[in-house]
Amino acid sequence: MKPIRNRKDKIKMWIAIIVVVMVSGVFITMFTANNKAPKLGVVEGRLTDMPQSPNAVSSQTTDEDKKVEPFPYKETLKLTKDGIKLAVKAYGNAEIVEEKADYLRLVFTTGLMRYKDDIEFYFDDQNKVVHFRSASRMGYSDMGKNRERYNVLYDYYINH
Repeated sequence: MKPIRNRKDKIKMWIAIIVVVMVSGVFITMFTANNKAPKLGVVEGRLTDMPQSPNAVSSQTTDEDKKVEPFPYKETLKLTKDGIKLAVKAYGNAEIVEEKADYLRLVFTTGLMRYKDDIEFYFDDQNKVVHFRSASRMGYSDMGKNRERYNVLYDYYINH
């Protein structure tokens, strides 16, 4: 490798180093955000509030752009939960990370970019519905992926 002799070459080298450091920083930030699980759960019969960004949907939001219908109950809580789990399994790329009698939390991982989305189901036994929340961990727009996932899960659940 030739030694750097002129000022222009030194400036180009420093610019290249700065760009590499900045790009590396962006990737490290994205990796960290994608792998940091948010605080989720049910409080007084309500799933976690929606983010300001459009990359989420919920059956408990008042924001019409993010609103979806809750899943109807099947005959029993057990049949309902089994039906939800069957729909999730059929969809694929999901991991159950928390399960309680009235709550199910999963993480879906997208294929190519490995983005993680958090999905919650709250089994409201009193009202015989299953509330749903799906939100991307990072980014601003999800290009409709969370709503699309809801639609696929809902359709499978209803038809099986």
